[in-house]
Amino acid sequence: MSRNHFGTDGIRGTVGRAPITPDFMLRLGHAVGRVLRRSSARPTVLVGKDTRISGYMIESALEAGFASAGVDVLLSGPLPTPGVAYLTRALRLDLGVVISASHNPFADNGVKFFSAAGEKLPDEWERDVEAVLEEPAQWVDSAGLGKARRLADASGRYIEFCKSTVPHNLSLRGLKIVVDAAHGAAYHVAPDVFHELGATVVKIGCEPDGLNINAGVGATAPKALVAAVAQHRADYGIALDGDADRLLIVDAEGRLYNGDELLYVLAHDRLAQGRPVPGVVGTLMTNIAIEQALQRRGVQMVRAKVGDRYVLEELVARGWQLGGEGSGHLLALDRHTTGDGIVSALQVLQAVRRAGQPLAALLEGVQLFPQTLLNVRLPDGSDWTRNTALQDARETVERELGDGGRVLIRASGTEPVLRVMVEARDGELGRRCAERLAAAAARG
Repeated sequence: MSRNHFGTDGIRGTVGRAPITPDFMLRLGHAVGRVLRRSSARPTVLVGKDTRISGYMIESALEAGFASAGVDVLLSGPLPTPGVAYLTRALRLDLGVVISASHNPFADNGVKFFSAAGEKLPDEWERDVEAVLEEPAQWVDSAGLGKARRLADASGRYIEFCKSTVPHNLSLRGLKIVVDAAHGAAYHVAPDVFHELGATVVKIGCEPDGLNINAGVGATAPKALVAAVAQHRADYGIALDGDADRLLIVDAEGRLYNGDELLYVLAHDRLAQGRPVPGVVGTLMTNIAIEQALQRRGVQMVRAKVGDRYVLEELVARGWQLGGEGSGHLLALDRHTTGDGIVSALQVLQAVRRAGQPLAALLEGVQLFPQTLLNVRLPDGSDWTRNTALQDARETVERELGDGGRVLIRASGTEPVLRVMVEARDGELGRRCAERLAAAAARG
């Protein structure tokens, strides 16, 4: 096998450069189709996408690849990633395919996959696909070619699913909510969910043109949401990313809540209802203040590798339900099989309604440690694990921080960069330490 195309969240890159090219996508669809046919004589896959202009090109290429391997295709059009996961499971399909680069700018795109159960697929499955990609194509004959058709009302089905994840007696009446869909896949879904549950909805980031996804709006650019909440005197603002699997929330005071804080709120709500929370899964990046707050409530927190798929794997292995990342990927496995920004927002709003208190009150006493995260683009061919200057700098920084902070250095799973994170009770000290580490890393 010449290379591994899969990162921590499927295959992703710049459109027009390998592997995000139409010829590779045709080969990918063909290879995935052949793997599927090992366990099903006539598989059917669902293909959804976000609003990037390149989605048309990739969708067509994948469709041709699947058909050439004897696989039928359902096309949903623009639909959030968790919507594809839900419909794959609900319609008893063999595979769900999402064309998206999530929070990246429009010039990027990618492909990720969900199993028949609506879950991320394991590394073993990806290795099987990689192996078939290295083999010559095996086209089926004309009589065995796959067919493609549009799935009627995919968005409507998903809207009803989102509403079903909260009790029928939950009403959002009296709340004004700004919904920011990042000009992405949830632009025609998210506002309707909150409106149909009774909220007054103000829409921003809901006018995609193929080029503006995540551009100055959404979970990666929350200033637009903070401003809109203030302008419209809203109670809350909800920001999704381009494929709507992550969430940030803003309250009426302009305070921004990240995924770590919202994960604590979900655990707090379940405990307040007398429901057991044996443990919560975070990641290597989860703020230590959340871990300490959960421990005070008698809840264990374990850290998985960065990436919602690894959080999911840890949850399944332990039989737990709640997990997430500071970026806003939240998992509530008693509600959905994968991270879902809309469903997570509903869980948070449900907690607020049940407590009869604002969101800030549910986090009283939880003070996040400041985190400094720097991305370092490494010289070609360098191996950061052999960088003795970086190792020496890390040892010095860790001695300096002592019990008042921690260091995390890891390679990105989606970009060719090294991520350097320092978390410290003293934010200024953390910043200086991170800069020293980044400088050592850049020297190679």
